[in-house]
Amino acid sequence: MVFLWILLALAALALGVAYGAYRFAYYSPHKGQNDPYFSPEGKPYTEADGAIFSLIREMEALDYEPVTIRSDDGLTLFGRYYHTADGAPLQIQMHGYRGHAYRDFCGGNKLAREMGLNTLVVDQRAHGRSEGHVISFGIRERWDCLRWAEYAAKRWPEAPITLAGISMGAATVLMASDLPLPEQVKGIIADCGYSSPRAIIKKVCWDLPRYMRVLYPFTSLSAELFGHFDPDSGSALGAVSNTRIPILLLHGEADDFVPCEMSREIAAACASPVRLETFPGAGHGGSYLKDPARYGRVVREFLESCGAGK
Repeated sequence: MVFLWILLALAALALGVAYGAYRFAYYSPHKGQNDPYFSPEGKPYTEADGAIFSLIREMEALDYEPVTIRSDDGLTLFGRYYHTADGAPLQIQMHGYRGHAYRDFCGGNKLAREMGLNTLVVDQRAHGRSEGHVISFGIRERWDCLRWAEYAAKRWPEAPITLAGISMGAATVLMASDLPLPEQVKGIIADCGYSSPRAIIKKVCWDLPRYMRVLYPFTSLSAELFGHFDPDSGSALGAVSNTRIPILLLHGEADDFVPCEMSREIAAACASPVRLETFPGAGHGGSYLKDPARYGRVVREFLESCGAGK
């Protein structure tokens, strides 16, 4: 009887730790994700907040058309459509983990506008004005990306489309690269994307204090028990090895959140034409601010090469 009680206590403890891992890694209460000026503690790019906030204010002042679609699991997903010119190519932009569309794409959106592109800037599920409370590191988000691409292709059938993402958004567009995307999708731009959900979760857990590392063995269990998804059911590495779509990979060499080596691994695995550009001294998501002239030149050259430029 005592042994049974010990087993029950251990099971309860394991369940409690798994729930803690779920809340830590996957659950989003939307707090902070609705504030574009919110700076997550410890993010390397917070040193550039002044420049970022100026770009955010510029983006906030722009007129946009609110757009919504339904996800495969019934969530209402929200996006902002910015019109630059009739008949222009379209770029769909997807922000990062616990990020905000304005903060993560204030630079990338300005660049796209300067290049004459129309843009559709997405609030990822469980962020901003999109519904949901579970962040799945690209597992479900890749299907949301597919639905956004289908929406865009139907609404603007003549427009070439590029998918662009930063951090988790980069992993999302890469993980969507082997899905049945519309023919109008001509290229993918991924800035500081990770190779797989498992790889980045392990890396982040190992960056935590030792007493917090106990969460890592429970991350898969917690995702399946409480988030109802399998974090090992997809990866950027696996997707790009089966894609036909040209890919541009951008990464800061000083990125200590998503290691630059992950983009190198993705480039090595890519079955389609791929270009990798790294930026010395740039931290996570900071390549555009570090060298906007080179960043813009690289993006423009890629768009022209895949038939999605202005």
